[in-house]
Amino acid sequence: MLHAAEPRESVCVHCGEPAGKHPVVAHGQAFCCDGCRIVYELLREGPESLACDLPDLSQKKIDLDDPSNKFAFLDLPEVQDQLLDFREGDTCAVTFFIPSIHCSSCIWVLENLYKFRDGISQSRVQFLRKELYVVFDRQKISLRELVSLLAALGYEPRLHLSDLEKEKPRSSNRSLYLKLGVAGFAFGNIMLLALPEYLAFESFLSSPFRAFFGYVSIVLALPVLLYSSTEYFASAWAGLRHRIVNIDVPISIGILVLFFRSAFEILTRTGAGYLDSFTGLVFFLLIGKAFQKKTYDALSFERDFRSYFPISVLRIEADGERPVALPDLRVGDRIRIRHQELIPADASLLSAEAWIDYSFVTGESRLVKKSKGDILFAGGRIKGKAVELQVIKEVSQSYLTRMWNRDLFREQKKSRLASLSDTVAKYFTAVVLALAAGSFFYWFPQSHALAWNAFTAVLIVACPCALALSIPFALGNALRILGRQGLFMKNTEALEIMSRVDTLVFDKTGTLTEQGSAPVVFHPLNGGALTSDEKRWIRAVACQSTHPLSRQICQMLEQAGNADLREFHEQEGQGIEGKVDRNRIRLGSKLWVAHLNSDLDIPSDSETGAGSRVYVAINGAVRGYFAIMPKYRKGLLQAVRELKSRYFVTILSGDQDFERPLLETEFGKSVHLLFRQSPEAKLEFIHRLQQANKTVMMLGDGLNDAGALRQSDVGVAITENTAAFTPSCDAIFTADRLPRLPRFLRFSQSSVRVVLASFAISFLYNIVGLSFAVSGQLSPVIAAILMPLSSISVVAFATLATKISAKRLGVE
Repeated sequence: MLHAAEPRESVCVHCGEPAGKHPVVAHGQAFCCDGCRIVYELLREGPESLACDLPDLSQKKIDLDDPSNKFAFLDLPEVQDQLLDFREGDTCAVTFFIPSIHCSSCIWVLENLYKFRDGISQSRVQFLRKELYVVFDRQKISLRELVSLLAALGYEPRLHLSDLEKEKPRSSNRSLYLKLGVAGFAFGNIMLLALPEYLAFESFLSSPFRAFFGYVSIVLALPVLLYSSTEYFASAWAGLRHRIVNIDVPISIGILVLFFRSAFEILTRTGAGYLDSFTGLVFFLLIGKAFQKKTYDALSFERDFRSYFPISVLRIEADGERPVALPDLRVGDRIRIRHQELIPADASLLSAEAWIDYSFVTGESRLVKKSKGDILFAGGRIKGKAVELQVIKEVSQSYLTRMWNRDLFREQKKSRLASLSDTVAKYFTAVVLALAAGSFFYWFPQSHALAWNAFTAVLIVACPCALALSIPFALGNALRILGRQGLFMKNTEALEIMSRVDTLVFDKTGTLTEQGSAPVVFHPLNGGALTSDEKRWIRAVACQSTHPLSRQICQMLEQAGNADLREFHEQEGQGIEGKVDRNRIRLGSKLWVAHLNSDLDIPSDSETGAGSRVYVAINGAVRGYFAIMPKYRKGLLQAVRELKSRYFVTILSGDQDFERPLLETEFGKSVHLLFRQSPEAKLEFIHRLQQANKTVMMLGDGLNDAGALRQSDVGVAITENTAAFTPSCDAIFTADRLPRLPRFLRFSQSSVRVVLASFAISFLYNIVGLSFAVSGQLSPVIAAILMPLSSISVVAFATLATKISAKRLGVE
C-alpha cells in the first residue's frame, strides 16, 4: 500500500537524493520517486528480476483501471493525430514530456517498459529534456493504456494538445534559488553578528552578549546545514552507496567540519567559531551551481536545427520544380520525393501508390505500400519511383535530428578527450581526500586551528568541474560555428575524432564533381539518334533517381516531356531500371547494361575518351551511352592540393579507369586513385585502412557508399538539393562548402587544443589553490569563492578561444 508521507524533508533510501516533503513511502521506507521504489522492490526480489522479462509484473504492482477514465480522451482519433509522431499499420511512435523524470532509476524503469506490458517494442529517455520516446503496437496496447501505465508507474506525461508544437518548458530552478536565498540571508546576518570579532571590539561586549550572538548564529546556520546544503549531502551519499567517491564527498566533509567545529567552539565558549565562513562557503558554492545551470540553459546543445540543417526538397511550383530548404516548406506545398529520399514532414500522398521504408523511425527494415490519399509520416524513405506529396504538417527538424541521433544509428566511437577526463575524475577525489588528511595531520601538532583550516580549505578549493566543463563548452561552441558554415556534425565525439584524422577518402561522383553544369552527350551504338519517345522514356526513369549522373541526364532531357512510369528499380552500384509505356528501360554501367547484347561491338574505354558513361538499353537492346564530362567544384582542386600535403588522400570511383589521366592531371599523381569500386569494395577499402591504424574520414553522397560512411571513423554525407542522406553518417556537409574542408579540419584541431588548454588551466588552478590550501594560507570562504570562479574562467576561455580561433582560420 502506497501513501503520502507527512510533510518533512527526507532522503530516498534507494538513490540518496532528497525525497522532498511528500516522498513515496513503501515498506516503511521513503523514496524520491516511483522509479526508485520499483527498482528497490525488484532488487529485494533478487538481481535476476532486473535481467529477465516479468510477464506478471504489471498485474503485481500496477493497476491500470483507476486512471483509465481520466485518459479516455486519448482514444479519440483526432487527439491521436496530434500526439503521435508516427503511425503505420499497428506500429506507432510517440514522444512524451515527463516532468517527474528524476534519476537513473527513472531512466531504468522507463527504458524497460516492455517488461511491464506486452506491445511496447522500445522506449528511450532524453534525460536533460525529460522526454520519453516510445514505439508500440496499438493492437496490444492502446495510447490510452500506455499513458495509464506511465501514470500508474508515477510518470504521468504532461499533455497539452493546444500547444504540442511549442517547445517543452524547462525544469524550474526554484528550489536552487530558495536554497541560495536562505544561505545568503544567513551569511549576511551572521557576518553582522561577527563584526565585533573582525573589528576587535569583542572586549566591549560582555560575555553574555557574545554567547547570545553565537547562539543566534547557530540558529541562523542550521537552515543552511539542513536545507541549503542537502544537495551536496545527497549526492555524496548516493555516490558512497554505489561505492563511488564523487567530488561532493570532500565538499560535504568540508561543510560538516566547518559547522560542527564552529558549533563546538561556540557551545563550549572556547572560540567564536567560523559560522560566517560556513554560510559563506555554502552561499558561494550555490552561486557557482546556479551559474553553471544558467550557462547550460543558455548554451543548450540542442542546436537551432531550423537555421542550418542542410537538407532540401523539391517543391512543385507553377513554373516547374525548385529545391527549397526545409524551413521554407509550408503546409499545403506540393513536393516531389525521389527514390532513397527522406519524407521531411507528414504529408498526403498525391501519386497513385508509393513504397515506404520506415526503418529510420521504427528500426524495422520492411517496405510498406501506400495508396493515393494515405498519410505518410516524416522520417519514411521512398523506395522505387518518385512520388508527389502535399505537406499537411509543419516540418519538425528537431524530430528528424532526434531520429538521426538514435542509438540504432550510432557507432560506439569513444573520444580520447572524454576518456582522459573520465580517468582524471576517477582519481581526483581520492587524491584530494589524501591531501586534506595529510595537511591536517601535518599541522595539527603545531596549531589545531591551522590544521582544521588547511583541512577544510583543501576539501573546498579542489574542483574537477572546470575539467568536466572543458569538453562540452569548447567543442559544443565549435559545433555551432561549423553548423552555421554548412558542416553539421552529430556530436562532440565526431568533432574530436575529426581532429585526429590522417586519411581522407573521397567518393568521386557527386562529391568532387559539380552537378548540373557538365555537358551530357549521347553516343548511339545501335541505331541512330534517340527518338522523341525514347527520350521521354529515358527521362521518366532517370528522374526517379537521386544519383548525380541520373539527375544530369534528367536535366539534359528536360524538353522531352513526361511519360507514365509504371515500375522502377535501382540496383545498388549498377544502375536503374523501369517500365514506361510498356517499354523496359535500363540505365547504368557497361557490365550491367551491355551484357544484354553480348554480340554488340562496344568501343573500349580508351577509345571513348574521358568522362563518366551511362549506358542505355531499351527493351533489351543497347541503344548507346551518355558521356558526361566531369566538372569539379570551384576551389576544390586547390583544396585537395592543400590536403594531400598533410593527409593520405584517396579518390574512389565506380567508373572504369579511363579517367585516371584526367584525375592525375587535376589532382596530382600523389593522390591514390581506385576505380571500379562497388559499395562493398569501398567498405572493404575503409576497413583495410583502419586495420593499418589509419584514422579515416570518408566523404560521399550517402547513396552507394552508406556502408563505407558507417565504417569510417568520421563519415560525412555530402548534400546538394536533396533529402537523401544516410542516418549512419557522423556529419552532413553542404556541397558548395566542400572547398573549405581544409579550414574546417584545422579548426577541429584548434578546438581540441582549446580543450587541452582548458585542461591545463584547470590543472594549474588546482595546483596553485591546493598549494595555498595545504599551507593553511587559504580560508574556506576564499576557497569557496575560487571554486566557482575556476569554472567561470574555463567556460569563458573555452567559448572565447573557439570564437577567436574560428575568426583566425577564416571559418566564420
